[in-house]
Amino acid sequence: MDAVETIAAMPRGGPGASWLDRRFQTDVLEYLDRDDVPDETKQKVIGMLDRIGTRTKQHESYARLARAAVSDVPSPRILEIGAGHGKLSTKILELIPTATVTVSDVDPTSVANIAAGELGSDPRVRTQVIDATSIDADDYSYDLVVFALAFHHLPPAVAYRAIAEATRVAKRFLVIDLKRRTPLRLTLSALLLLPPQLLFALASPSMRLVIHDGVISALRAYSASAFEALGRAVDPAMNVDIRPAGIRFPPSIAVVFSRPQRI
Repeated sequence: MDAVETIAAMPRGGPGASWLDRRFQTDVLEYLDRDDVPDETKQKVIGMLDRIGTRTKQHESYARLARAAVSDVPSPRILEIGAGHGKLSTKILELIPTATVTVSDVDPTSVANIAAGELGSDPRVRTQVIDATSIDADDYSYDLVVFALAFHHLPPAVAYRAIAEATRVAKRFLVIDLKRRTPLRLTLSALLLLPPQLLFALASPSMRLVIHDGVISALRAYSASAFEALGRAVDPAMNVDIRPAGIRFPPSIAVVFSRPQRI
């Protein structure tokens, strides 16, 4: 079995995941991943995620991680993939006025919405439909690729290709995503959050969609050891720098991938 086949079979908890941890993962798709779900429904989920991120200061926290990843670059060229609502790129430009940002998503509707908004009119911004596994850019086109709260959507074999592509077109690849929790912590969190989640679900149809996707996301999140295995499968010499994400909700992990010759 070669490296790609090994990675394709890897559990989300990493090569050493326990039997129980392997039971706490799923191949069920979120609304955002499904072809049979209308754009209107997907945009409701994205809009609610934006509102949650604004209230919890998520966007600012993640933008600070991006700034730290390019602190040695005076005028960084940044690509955000899986941008969704584009608010992370907005905050990145506020923190790094000298940056230029390509804001992208695989969903044409999301990209069109960003392009038609205030972010799309910024001269430092370009909008583009981009698949994370096939980025239309030359080697070294960017100083940083950012992928926030969406990496868990990718199965291991696809995640492998995304890391390979991002570290081809950029010196560094910053992934910010949900932190994989142990089965016990996940169960306790679900029990504690169930009452308020039910209230939110009753009050807001959009929140019902987000709760549905949030549960699936938690079961599809990658562990630190899984991130390390993915990076080393792409390049045995890959630097995999795991950092605190600086935010408690949602519990997050930040990982910077870089190939030694590109630092």
